[in-house]
Amino acid sequence: MTYSERITQKLTEAFSPTELQVIDESEQHRGHGGYIEGGETHFKVVMKSADMNGLSRVAKQRAVYKVLKAELDERVHALALQIDGVA
Repeated sequence: MTYSERITQKLTEAFSPTELQVIDESEQHRGHGGYIEGGETHFKVVMKSADMNGLSRVAKQRAVYKVLKAELDERVHALALQIDGVA
């Protein structure tokens, strides 16, 4: 299973999002710190979930980082987050 698939699966299970995009932006960071040949080091996550309603931006980030701790410890160097609640 790729890191993109792992991230998608874990976020889906943890937050039941109504929208989820996991975008591998690794090639945009070739030659920069944290880049590893083969990619899957830099991701952007766009997610909407009712679980995020009422949480501060920092609380949303912490919730995602907690769920993805293994991926961040293993290979993922950068994780850009665009997280919103739903009405």
